[in-house]
Amino acid sequence: MAKKVVATLKVAGGKDWAKVIRAVKSDKTGAYTFREEMVPVDKVQEYLSTGVK
Repeated sequence: MAKKVVATLKVAGGKDWAKVIRAVKSDKTGAYTFREEMVPVDKVQEYLSTGVK
């Protein structure tokens, strides 16, 4: 996964994106899992303030 992010940053406009990692708790087991997504830099706060999609 990291290689893809590094490759993305090398192209023009790649720095306009941020990798967001969110911990999500399962209702069924109570265990945490992690979701990774690439989000535009200007939408990071909006993404973090909303619930999991």
